[in-house]
Amino acid sequence: MRVYVPLTLPGLAEAYRTGQLAKGPFLAYAVTPALREWYVSDDIEELEYAALSRATLASLRLLAAEPGAPRRRVVVAVDVPDKAASADPGRGLDPGTLGEVRVDADVALAKAAAVHVDAADAEEDVTAAVEALPAADAGDDDAQFVVDGAEDHELLWYATQEIPNLVDVGAAG
Repeated sequence: MRVYVPLTLPGLAEAYRTGQLAKGPFLAYAVTPALREWYVSDDIEELEYAALSRATLASLRLLAAEPGAPRRRVVVAVDVPDKAASADPGRGLDPGTLGEVRVDADVALAKAAAVHVDAADAEEDVTAAVEALPAADAGDDDAQFVVDGAEDHELLWYATQEIPNLVDVGAAG
């Protein structure tokens, strides 16, 4: 199963340093039955893009918890055995948890298939989105518009061999 693990650039740097993407159990995003029902598509590429988008929002939330991190969202795509990831069917179509899975196994960074990261030109909008998150969560439509504005920036795709360069960019801030 392909899962999308939300990170920040410092989180990616730590994974690169240790070789460990995440220790189980951890939350990631994938094409779950609830995501399929919500997205109403049979196209696996569209569904995986929806799961990636969910992970991108989770990365935004991680950025809110890391004030010193560069304001660039990071998502690592990795394949894990199907039995290692499970969705909580009790959470149904809760918009906040769509596509969320719990991965019970430790995952090495070497298992990553690709890394998705914002371009530098997204930083201003991502910064504004991070600042607007609390108000958006409280139901402020204007703040939600700002959060949604970060989604106008497509994450760039990087091969895993490019992680050292991404880590250097993150260190440079």
